[in-house]
Amino acid sequence: MTLLTVTGAELAYGHVPLLAGVDLTIAAGERIGLIGRNGTGKTSLLQALAGQRPLDAGRIVRAGGLSVGLVAQEPSFEPGLTVFDAVAAGLPDADALARYERLSGAPPTPDTLAELAALQERLDADGAWVFAHRIENVLSRLALAADATVDSLSGGTRKRVALARALVGEPDLLLLDEPTNHLDIESIEWLESLLTGYRGAVLVISHDRRFLERIVTRIVELDRGALRSYPGSFDAYQRRRADELSAEAGQQTRFDKLLSQEESWIRQGVEARRTRNEGRVRRLEALRRERAARRERIGNVRFALDAGERSGKLVAEFEQVGKRRGERLVLDRVDLIVQRGDRLGIIGANGSGKTTMLKLLLGELEPDSGTVRLGSQREIAYFDQLRAQLDDDATVAETISPGSDWLQIGEQRVHLMSYLGRFLFAPERARSPVKSLSGGERNRLLLARLFARPANLLVVDEPTNVLDIETLELL
Repeated sequence: MTLLTVTGAELAYGHVPLLAGVDLTIAAGERIGLIGRNGTGKTSLLQALAGQRPLDAGRIVRAGGLSVGLVAQEPSFEPGLTVFDAVAAGLPDADALARYERLSGAPPTPDTLAELAALQERLDADGAWVFAHRIENVLSRLALAADATVDSLSGGTRKRVALARALVGEPDLLLLDEPTNHLDIESIEWLESLLTGYRGAVLVISHDRRFLERIVTRIVELDRGALRSYPGSFDAYQRRRADELSAEAGQQTRFDKLLSQEESWIRQGVEARRTRNEGRVRRLEALRRERAARRERIGNVRFALDAGERSGKLVAEFEQVGKRRGERLVLDRVDLIVQRGDRLGIIGANGSGKTTMLKLLLGELEPDSGTVRLGSQREIAYFDQLRAQLDDDATVAETISPGSDWLQIGEQRVHLMSYLGRFLFAPERARSPVKSLSGGERNRLLLARLFARPANLLVVDEPTNVLDIETLELL
């Protein structure tokens, strides 16, 4: 059964065409992986499928009564909501369910007992207890505390709340934008298990090869405004796509050789003006138009980190360090020594204190107990998972080099536009505001900003979030 059909979809952002007359059909039970380079329009397509963004042209036809759930790349919630309220939002009787949940945990009074009775009668009549049971089940499986305030949660836990909010409605079509971002290993494995057994259709944007290989039944690639479909696993897609790109490169080489020959001929002048050669001239003009319209594949990021001056042998030392977040103890008598040359990977469940530990290492936080001793001659490059270092209103160029068109990279003096080109930002994008960039482009911009300065201590918090597969491999 076909759930949704896209026909002739066109969408552009400024001068950049994201969708160029694409078609897509999603059938019940499919699990589709949507992939493509950063900034190609994957999130925009998802928003259009969810009805949150209009197309410039084309049609989206949905099956009658189709329910759609969208989990955004960076989910947002109203301030002050509890986890239960946030998950219940959008369900029938959401307000009544949330009110009942709050009152049932409050000290009983005649007024609250009377209101609870009235709410229970209303929820009984609407059959809303099914939804309440679903909420409790999903919260339990995602290890979420119903009464916790969403504002106080870590990035990974907020992502789990957004997933729970989408899942309780059991939509016919579930749209997930980078669902594994910020999730810990255990949560990703749970999500893989859930999606492989999900009764509805799933369309997921992801650059996580392992995740895609485990869940998808089809890969759809968005490349230069066109959608290409590849049934089967991610590995099967890679083999077929490599063959296609090789054939495309050969075809373009032959085309460019023919164009070069015709350009050489036209420059000879006299022969080209003869009547019998007018057809050849027209063919050359057609070749020129075809070459001008060709959209090249996005290249690869090029970066290197200038290590700057040598740091002291000791980078940081934790001795019996304790740190609380609110009432919760997240670090308890931690001992740690970090020395020059170490490469440490910090893993742990969402909310366990990994980012807090990094900020102590950076000197941005003070311990509540114990001591943190920081080494000498540290030059730090810090990549934060929420990209808080980026100013949305600044331009791309201002973010990298405010007030100057030149950068000093190691011993090289590099023009700003050339440097931005290494990170796949075209010159016309240099004056665009940061807020106009996609999530992956913002991550690339943050990498460009960090690597423009010497650093002997690189601290990266969830660096793989949102970066496309090719950039991940280079990193």
